[in-house]
Amino acid sequence: MVKMSHGLRARSRKKLSKRARERGLPPPSRFIQKFEIGDRVAIDIEPAVHKGMPHHKFQGRVGTVVGVRGRAYLVEVKDGGKRKIVISLPVHLKKVS
Repeated sequence: MVKMSHGLRARSRKKLSKRARERGLPPPSRFIQKFEIGDRVAIDIEPAVHKGMPHHKFQGRVGTVVGVRGRAYLVEVKDGGKRKIVISLPVHLKKVS
């Protein structure tokens, strides 16, 4: 019997895939977008960029930017009644109005 994989992208085939016409890298503007502390952002994982990718269980969550760490942002999200800090590059974030 084959042992089950416990990797970071395990059981995320649909979630971390793109449709045919969306394949490839996103535009450069997604990489260099800026956020201020206190901004509300949605975690929208870009499957083509593996660096700075948050865990796929946070896909679609909305949180608040609470800090900056190098080029990455610290986003506070609720997860099961607890507040968690997710470290993510700006390519995986979208501003929520």
